[in-house]
Amino acid sequence: MLKKILTADNTETFLNEQVGESYHSQTGAVEEALKKYAIPCKIAEKAKSGKVVILDAFFGIGYNSAMAIDIALESNPDCEIEVVGLENDPEIVEKIKEMMPPISFYTHYKNKLTPSVLEFVEGNVRVKILLGDARETITSLGSDYFDAIFYDPFSPKTQPDMWTVEIFREVYRVLKKTGILATYSCARVVRENMSKANLFYDDGPIVGRRGPGTIATKWML
Repeated sequence: MLKKILTADNTETFLNEQVGESYHSQTGAVEEALKKYAIPCKIAEKAKSGKVVILDAFFGIGYNSAMAIDIALESNPDCEIEVVGLENDPEIVEKIKEMMPPISFYTHYKNKLTPSVLEFVEGNVRVKILLGDARETITSLGSDYFDAIFYDPFSPKTQPDMWTVEIFREVYRVLKKTGILATYSCARVVRENMSKANLFYDDGPIVGRRGPGTIATKWML
């Protein structure tokens, strides 16, 4: 079901053969984590405040949030960082131990996360994965809580139930007023559903594809 593949930046990810999609862009898995998520969500800038809280929605093998932790600690080594991951598939969490991306903090993911151990603290960083259907687990999270949301499910065509108005309303609820959501998709249905959930959207960066990603906030961009 899960097949390891090498992406164009020479970093590995997995292809979910049942779904027919990979967990990261085949143009570069680690590049995507940096340029589609950490940079658009202004992780380095937010780290200077002393605390960053990140929702890694659809955690997968954890590249997106691990990269963000690296960026935050580089910006402010004393920054307190909290990552909450949403993930439905324990098999992909188990695969974390097989990965070796050029992300410094990822060593702790490899050594400490398993399907039965879903939370750890390392220095001033706390990581916790909520295993289950994201439409349900997100409802347990506090309102106005997250500085950044990395929204990275499979595509709207493959996984339409993760791009609905209803789940974006939950995203709106848990996002801080100053928070930023980033996703790779610019599909019309995605942006329309964001708008119906009272999120304001704009183009995100173009990374490894012709179209841009999408960033969204609670305020007019």
